Amino acid sequence: MLLTHTSQYAIQSLVYIALNGGDGPLLSREISTKLGAPSAYLSKILQLMCRGGLLQSHRGRRGGFSLRDPAANLNLMDIINITEGENFTTECLLGLKQCSDETACPMHPTWKPIKERIIQMLKNQTLASVADAVREGKYRLTDLPGALHPEIDATYGVCPLDS
Repeated sequence: MLLTHTSQYAIQSLVYIALNGGDGPLLSREISTKLGAPSAYLSKILQLMCRGGLLQSHRGRRGGFSLRDPAANLNLMDIINITEGENFTTECLLGLKQCSDETACPMHPTWKPIKERIIQMLKNQTLASVADAVREGKYRLTDLPGALHPEIDATYGVCPLDS
C-alpha cells in the first residue's frame, strides 16, 4: 500500500493550491514548475482531481485550478481514493486475487492492523494541516530550490510565494 507518483503529485499539487490559491485559480504550468513535476502528467492529475470533485477548473484568461472546498474539509484519503481507486484499501499486499479474513494471504494477519492504522492516519490528516506544516517550514513539498521557501527564492531570483 505504497503511494504512486500520481498520488504524491496530487497531494503536493493540492497543498500548493491550498497555500497559493487565495488570489484566484493557479495555472497547471505554474504548479508543475514549482513542484518539478512533468507538465502533461500533472495536467492529467489535476483534471482527475476535478472529476473527483476536489478541484474546480476555470477557463479563460484568469483560468486555472482552485480547491472546490476549503482545505480543512479535505483529507489525504479523499485524494488517494481518487488517484489509487477505491480498491486501494482492500487490495492484497502480495497482489493475490482473494485475500480476506476468510482467505488470508501469509501477510494478511500482520498487514491488516498496519493498513487500518495507515488508512485512519490518512483520514485524520487534512489538506489544511499539511499546508500549515509546509507554510511553517516543518516540511517541504519538493527539493527544488525555492519551491516553497521565500528566503531561498530571493537567493535564486525566483518570485517569492504568498504566505
